[in-house]
Amino acid sequence: MRSKFNLQFIIYNLQLALLVMLLSSCDPEARWETKNVDIRMSLNNISAGFAECTFSTNKEAYYLIDCVPAREGEDPMKEQKQFMTLALDSAYAEYLAWRNDLLKESEFNIAPFASHALQYGDVDYIFTGLDADTHYWIFAFVVNPETMKPAGKLHLMDAYTTAGSTMTIQFEYRVKGYWDYIYPMNEYGNIVNRFPYVATTRDSLEIVESGDTPDMYFGFWYGLQLQYPQYVNVMYGVKAVENDGWDTYVLFEEGHTYYTYISGFDGSFNHHVIYKFTWTGEDFEQYFTEADALPCE
Repeated sequence: MRSKFNLQFIIYNLQLALLVMLLSSCDPEARWETKNVDIRMSLNNISAGFAECTFSTNKEAYYLIDCVPAREGEDPMKEQKQFMTLALDSAYAEYLAWRNDLLKESEFNIAPFASHALQYGDVDYIFTGLDADTHYWIFAFVVNPETMKPAGKLHLMDAYTTAGSTMTIQFEYRVKGYWDYIYPMNEYGNIVNRFPYVATTRDSLEIVESGDTPDMYFGFWYGLQLQYPQYVNVMYGVKAVENDGWDTYVLFEEGHTYYTYISGFDGSFNHHVIYKFTWTGEDFEQYFTEADALPCE
């Protein structure tokens, strides 16, 4: 019996060791370079409030990306070291604030800075919360994740947001039981997956207590999203939410009337709708198109 137990124990340890080796060999953090790394950047789409970009490297490397308003009279390419150091310091400060919030919530399984704030490999990224008709710098540079210092040169390109949204989007909406679904559609009736938008649902009682009309209430709410874009829950493509009062802001209650506000997050007010419905229970189901939306100014 003992020999059988020992054999099983040995086999178990061999399997565990093999698993660890496999996991280590698949860990991208085990492979990165800082020398002779070239970063390719392309601007795929730009509108009033967002810019969609693609980044790729010729070698496996960690790198920082960002999009910041251009500063008149300055040339980052002439002061690359200072520019990259300030950008990295800013990213690390944001990481520490994020990490501190999680620690306060007793969360200990926290991603390291490199995994949280740096990019690795080929990346499609959408910068949101941009100002309309504004000159931006989109940049990237390699970072040594051990020394936490920039490595190599600065890669930078100019980008100019448009005065108004360049996309035609409409939002269709469905409520089924406790779930609701948002469908961003283009003019051809196809789902759009690369357009940023925001949405929220409120009980009509809350809006009545505010003393505002739904249009005024949600106008103020959207203004806050523009003012603090770093905290915005930006959505893309089809969004499904269970309104259970646990992971969402509201819990659907029978007989209550609700307003759902959906807006493109593309500069100032654009592509926005307000849908109103009275929830009658778990068997409630209703589909809305923009023809069903309340008037918005």
